[in-house]
Amino acid sequence: MADLSFVRVSGREIAPHVDELAELRIRVFRDFPYLYDGDLDYERDYLATYVNSARSLAFLVHEGQRLVGATTALPLADEEPAFRKPLAEAGFDVARVFYFGESLLLGDYRGHGLGHRFFDEREAWARQAGDFSHACFCAVQRPADHPLRPADYQPLDAFWQRRGFVRRDDICATYRWRDIDAAQETDKRLTFWLRRLDE
Repeated sequence: MADLSFVRVSGREIAPHVDELAELRIRVFRDFPYLYDGDLDYERDYLATYVNSARSLAFLVHEGQRLVGATTALPLADEEPAFRKPLAEAGFDVARVFYFGESLLLGDYRGHGLGHRFFDEREAWARQAGDFSHACFCAVQRPADHPLRPADYQPLDAFWQRRGFVRRDDICATYRWRDIDAAQETDKRLTFWLRRLDE
């Protein structure tokens, strides 16, 4: 891990990195539980939300010129309605919630503390970006007997709990994408995890 370099970019600074971020998302999210069959045009449209947010963050990890990891975050108020609406309906002030996007790492770079670094970076960014009371993210829910679930799959729930996040099964978003074994997009249920930032 000694040869890794790190960079923080925000808003329009993310634009030059969109394609490499898109390619990393497509690669990492093919794995369970996302099983996402992505394409660059869809990804560019998705990542435009971060480019257009003045207080967004993309924290990028390179080995040489190769992007091997990344994490993103932005004010929930700047996110798509699919992610804003469930928290608003649950009584949260959307303007005071920071949304943590993806945490992406290629397999060879996992288990070296970068997952914790990603949370540290996003939480620090959220605290300096404004008066935010909560951080949140979503996790896709798949049945335990899903046919593409690897035998050695380990959910990240315990890791997220150690980071202070609480799973809220009563707050869910619905989002559509095409699975790697499917012909069409289908709705996916994503459960919110939250933690206070202002304690």
